[in-house]
Amino acid sequence: MTLSFPVCFRGTGMYVPDEVLTNQHFTDYLDTSDEWIVTRTGIRERRRAAPDECTSTMAANASRIAIEDAGLSIEDIDLIICATATGDCQFPATAAFVQAALGARQVGCFDLSAACAGFVYAAITATSLLNIGLYENILVIGAETLTRCVDREDRTMIVLFGDGAGAAVMSRTDNPEQAVLHCELGCDGTRTEHIWIPAGGSRLPASENTVAEGLHFMHMRGREVFKFAVKKMAELIDNALEKTGMTPDDLKLVIPHQSNLRIIEAARVKLGLPPDRVAVNIQRYGNTSAASVIMSLAEARSEGTVKEGDLVLMLGIGAGLTWSSMLVRL
Repeated sequence: MTLSFPVCFRGTGMYVPDEVLTNQHFTDYLDTSDEWIVTRTGIRERRRAAPDECTSTMAANASRIAIEDAGLSIEDIDLIICATATGDCQFPATAAFVQAALGARQVGCFDLSAACAGFVYAAITATSLLNIGLYENILVIGAETLTRCVDREDRTMIVLFGDGAGAAVMSRTDNPEQAVLHCELGCDGTRTEHIWIPAGGSRLPASENTVAEGLHFMHMRGREVFKFAVKKMAELIDNALEKTGMTPDDLKLVIPHQSNLRIIEAARVKLGLPPDRVAVNIQRYGNTSAASVIMSLAEARSEGTVKEGDLVLMLGIGAGLTWSSMLVRL
């Protein structure tokens, strides 16, 4: 759908754990190499949460930075949305733990699960709630602790993922130069088993057998996901530009989900953009799923790569298989 909502990203922040896992960490015990990992993924290192950290603690750290960046206090936040596939527990919502950690008012809190497309899903949800006047300032979070969901002996999977969190304060704005211009959400539920954790839910409750078979770890059909992501990302880009009448030259920055450098490069080549106009940090953080888009936006804003009035296109493709895009004038 084509939209023009007077909503802005008032503040952003990100947090990553201190521990850095380089590719050497995996080559020390797996049959793999730095060259193999870099060539196929673009990843050189990623972060791992400390034993006393989890999704909510990282989310709270990123949120504090975002709220301060917005020039607000925690009392100004009217709603908390946390996009995550790796919540602290099955229930309650991880957003509730974040609320408690921040000392926030007893505002509404909920989680949103769309995997790697999750933050943009959550940002679109926040946009609609802000636009109808229900709230003034919404804290939108993308946070993941993926290193605890992957079999450390699976050399094709363990090298891909890292832990981290990003957060944004989204607000209604009177500035005519700021607006959300286009949103798109989608899902192909026939591809649910392309990326999933089979056991641990009501479909297949955890048992000794599921643990023994590694069904509580993430499973992915890598080739199928790669082909789908390349095609879908091109479609998302085309749709956003066509429905808003924009061209690639109008875009200050494209922020794709950081899943694989080859997928990102395919999108960049399609747009005909120079490397400095497509956000890439996968080499430092790996795939942080729902956290990656907002972490990239927070970095770009803090480094001055983008500023108020710039046109930014955010894209995500994840388990489900889900997809999402948002074109916003910051």
